[in-house]
Amino acid sequence: MELPRRKPNRLFSYDYDREGTYFLTICTQDRQCLLSKIVGDAALGVPKSELTDLGRIVEKYILSGNRMDRITVEKYVIMPNHIHLLLLVDMDNGGTPRAASPTKAIIPRFIAALKRFVNQEAGSNLFQRSYHDHIIRGQQDYLKIWEYIDNNPKKWEMDCFYVKEG
Repeated sequence: MELPRRKPNRLFSYDYDREGTYFLTICTQDRQCLLSKIVGDAALGVPKSELTDLGRIVEKYILSGNRMDRITVEKYVIMPNHIHLLLLVDMDNGGTPRAASPTKAIIPRFIAALKRFVNQEAGSNLFQRSYHDHIIRGQQDYLKIWEYIDNNPKKWEMDCFYVKEG
């Protein structure tokens, strides 16, 4: 039996040796709703993500990512079964021109550290093996992603990762 072929995760024509801003999505294993609950509605107020104990562990390590050389976590949201991150890789922030490329070294190192520390503290593997990345291509793309992260809890039931809880 032939195994299914995995879709390549990286943009073929992009020069990953450049600094830049990246939009990342990391899903929980089997898309289990472990990290937060979406609370509130039109009658009670704007829906928002209310973190579980596991979600608070994830948030702690997301925020500690700002201490990594060349990484700034610009925005994030912790949804019930996934995380969205907007990361800036800045070679002037502790890097050198000969530093390893962002997605081949810095981004995977950040993701691996985040998953490792969260999993250690949680006592189990919470996340799927891979993650999705999107390279931000200009101010308009950046603002669109920023707004998407802001509105993600409001649009949870329309999200491609939505799983009805209960």
